[in-house]
Amino acid sequence: MTDQSSNQMWGGRFAAGPDAIMEAINASIGFDQRMAAQDIAGSRAHAAMLAATGVISDSDAQAIREGLLTVLSEIQSGSFQFSTALEDIHMNVEARLKAVIGEPAGRLHTGRSRNDQVATDFKLWVRDQFDAAETGLLALIRALLTQAEAGADWVMPGFTHLQTAQPVTWGHHMMAYVEMFGRDLSRVRDARARMNESPLGAAALAGTSFPIDRDMTAQALGFDRPAANSLDAVSDRDFALEFLSTASICAVHLSRFAEELVIWSSAQFRFVTLSDRFSTGSSIMPQKKNPDAAELIRAKVGRIYGANTALMMVMKGLPLAYSKDMQEDKEQVFDAADNWMLALAAMEGMVKDMTANRDGLAAAAGSGFSTATDLADWLVRVLGLPFRDAHHVTGSLVAMAEAQGCDLPDLTLEDMQSVHADITDDVYSVLTVENSVNSRQSFGGTAPDQVRAQIKRWKALV
Repeated sequence: MTDQSSNQMWGGRFAAGPDAIMEAINASIGFDQRMAAQDIAGSRAHAAMLAATGVISDSDAQAIREGLLTVLSEIQSGSFQFSTALEDIHMNVEARLKAVIGEPAGRLHTGRSRNDQVATDFKLWVRDQFDAAETGLLALIRALLTQAEAGADWVMPGFTHLQTAQPVTWGHHMMAYVEMFGRDLSRVRDARARMNESPLGAAALAGTSFPIDRDMTAQALGFDRPAANSLDAVSDRDFALEFLSTASICAVHLSRFAEELVIWSSAQFRFVTLSDRFSTGSSIMPQKKNPDAAELIRAKVGRIYGANTALMMVMKGLPLAYSKDMQEDKEQVFDAADNWMLALAAMEGMVKDMTANRDGLAAAAGSGFSTATDLADWLVRVLGLPFRDAHHVTGSLVAMAEAQGCDLPDLTLEDMQSVHADITDDVYSVLTVENSVNSRQSFGGTAPDQVRAQIKRWKALV
């Protein structure tokens, strides 16, 4: 936005109106109409404050506030006619207000500029999206907690490099994502608190000579305080950048989980079954059940992070205070917000509906020599071997089992003693996946007791 409108609003400053190309590049009403409710809320608060400070009369303020509600109802009903000639949501609302209530509408813009007006509208809109993200994250975390609680002691393979590493529990794996999305929730709350300062009353860039009460408008709009520097207030878009940054990190987490769901639901893994509500069929292969929702979530990170990068580039070279470049801030945020909220809702739906294959998880948990580390730990704990020596002995036993086409628990005691004579049959007590996961009792470990303790902690938090 600038401090000038189209030719109709500029009055005598420009004799000729902008041509069609200028109108097309200058107008933002095609997208900023999404901020109509926020724009009207800010104007109502501003009008009430102008009356309270004696800048305008009570009767004018009442007419403005009631007229704005009429305009809002027209917008919400779909009967409002938006005009590109009026450039943006602010001038569209003001022009319609004048048509509804007449001359008092001209007093609404006293003591403010479109610069602080758009900053206020945009902050209110982004704040609403942070609140929506918090709601979505809480719902997803609760869905994950339900899955974790149901399978707190179900064994499954844990992976590094997508290779079998050590047995873990289904509950432990679900709780890993609870921690990830919990950090996202923390970022949402932190960024929301930091952005909650009102730009309204900063005017064009220097404040205003009218005796306005910025604390009053800040309080009316739910801000914690007015922004302390008028230059910064109109030119700050950190709140939008933090929104996109937070959304990008969360989208990475959603994408990682989506990738696992794609893998886990494949015929080769069969760890989970996704519901029909979040899967599609093939146009040619009748046996196919495609995890399309997960794949689309996986792709959203590119779109959301792209918006983050785009706005960074818009803002990187702007001098204080306002520049028209900043009109390019909103479409990126609008698109990212839409896709983030959709991805959160879709992931929550998939998690709530998916069914874990307990038998398939357990069968996979014992494959790939997953208890090799437990064997090495036993050699250290019971025989007193240095860990590096125990690692070497275990590697030799793994090679032996691989050559025989069996797993570690299938080796005979004689086989094991041929590698290290002091091994006893007590070693078999650590080679089951159940004993392996039960032994991981360190804080944050995969033992079911530890998993249930973390579930209890999180259920108290959310």
